[in-house]
Amino acid sequence: MKTLAIALFASLLAACSSTSAPSKASLEGEVFYLQRIALPPAATLSVSLQDVSLMDAPAVTLASQNGPVKGNVPLPFRLTYDPAQVQPGHRYAVSARIELDGELLFINTEQHAVQLDGQAAQPLRIKVDPVR
Repeated sequence: MKTLAIALFASLLAACSSTSAPSKASLEGEVFYLQRIALPPAATLSVSLQDVSLMDAPAVTLASQNGPVKGNVPLPFRLTYDPAQVQPGHRYAVSARIELDGELLFINTEQHAVQLDGQAAQPLRIKVDPVR
C-alpha cells in the first residue's frame, strides 16, 4: 500500500512538472550614452519590449520599466514578460528613452531587435542619443 501511494505521488509530481511552462521570462541590460554629462536627479528612464511586426500599426508593448534614474550611466534595466505573448514569426525590439519633466532628453535612434527564444545575448546594451 505504501509503495502504491509513493508511486502515485511520484507520477502526479512528474505530470505537474512536465506540463508547466515558464510563466515569466526576462531581458536584462543597460542603457548608456556617449556624452560626458550627468543626468539631473529628476530624470526618468523608460525601457520597453515591443512587438514591432506590423509596419502600419502601433507597436504592442509586452513589458516596460519606468522610473527615476539611479546613478550614472550605464543605467541597468530588467524587463519581465510573459512568454505566452511571444508569437512565432513576429519581430521584437527594445526601446529606451530618458526624460526630464516630460521633456525628451535621450532616445535610441537605432532599432535593437531581440530574439525571445532564450538565445538572445544578454546583457543587452542600448545606446541612446541626445534629442537636442
